[in-house]
Amino acid sequence: MTDLIDAPAPAPAPTSATTTLSRVSDDALSALFTSARTARTFADTPVTDEQLASIWELARWAPTSSNLQPLRVVYVQSPEARERLVSHMADGNKARIASAPAVALLAVDTRFHEYVPTVLPTRPEMEEALAGNDTLRGHLGDFNGAMQAGYFVLATRAQGLAAGPMGGFDKAGTDADFFPDGRLRSMLVVAIGHPGANPWHDRQPRLDPAEAVTWA
Repeated sequence: MTDLIDAPAPAPAPTSATTTLSRVSDDALSALFTSARTARTFADTPVTDEQLASIWELARWAPTSSNLQPLRVVYVQSPEARERLVSHMADGNKARIASAPAVALLAVDTRFHEYVPTVLPTRPEMEEALAGNDTLRGHLGDFNGAMQAGYFVLATRAQGLAAGPMGGFDKAGTDADFFPDGRLRSMLVVAIGHPGANPWHDRQPRLDPAEAVTWA
């Protein structure tokens, strides 16, 4: 993605004269977008640690600005940790989080800039620039974290699982409970599993392309 801090861009890697990308199948498009829905109930079918690891293995490759990757994932699987998380959820979300086979707590690392030498080795000076600019660091964390959360949901669907993302929870209470050192800041909770009985609400309308797309 386009860099958000002014600095000379590294020289592009050499490529072949022609690159052809393959379109994914209609089944894949359906599973990821057109037929996919937010799950409201989940079956008892277990979700394995391998499946959860595979979700992140896909999501981590999607782009972020300057490759900063601020999202962190906590899989809340132990009964004790699940009970703690449920206590912070809005009343309408408690049952889904308690019953889902797997739950991910997505958070932003407020000190993601410390990884710049690893994730952006061509521009290590960006670490110091971000360390001294709380406003820009916060903007980049929120912007990229939100994008990565979207990728995480799509990666969940790509593994043949349903996702139930929800923002209805006490973020301050969750942070104090799960991230007491203050480094991570929660942003989304995602219930994960196979759809249960009557899992979908009616799909809400989407904007017509004429209302959302213009051509310049």
